[in-house]
Amino acid sequence: MHNLKQHFTEAQDILAKFIADDKNFEAIAMAGALMVGALKNDKKIISCGNGGSLCDAMHFAEELTGRYRNDRKPYAAIAMSDVSHMACVGNDYGYDFVFSRYLEALGNSGDVLLAISTSGNSKNVLNAIEVAKRKGIKVVGLTGKDGGSMGSLCDVEIRAPHSTYADRAQEIHIKCIHALIDYIERSL
Repeated sequence: MHNLKQHFTEAQDILAKFIADDKNFEAIAMAGALMVGALKNDKKIISCGNGGSLCDAMHFAEELTGRYRNDRKPYAAIAMSDVSHMACVGNDYGYDFVFSRYLEALGNSGDVLLAISTSGNSKNVLNAIEVAKRKGIKVVGLTGKDGGSMGSLCDVEIRAPHSTYADRAQEIHIKCIHALIDYIERSL
């Protein structure tokens, strides 16, 4: 029973650390403002990540194109999760390029990239950020630990407090994603 309870107390501790730093909420507001600005200008938000972070990227996009809490018009958002694209590019160029190739094809100046990596060091996410910078796409990063290589490359970084395992960062990330969606809905 102790091990089961420990999952929840660790999550509570990490969440408390995140809540205690007002800079986190300033970063979420800045990221939300970038996303609202893009959507107001008929641009889109493109999201990416690996593993659970890809699931979070998909969750973010579907809440925007579908609905979160209230009925409203759909917003332009897409997760880079097309399996055939990922298999093709992974086979032909390597997995490090699955997101950057996608962004080269579909990303436009004024769009926003939501890049998710608990370590901040996922090579395929870093390559996507490089393409985003080249194309005039703003980058919002959800990171963890020390921010990794991503931290300094993002226009706005939202970093989960340091934890030993990725699941604690993912728990913060999903809360940030829901806060961003709520910010977008309230602003539009």
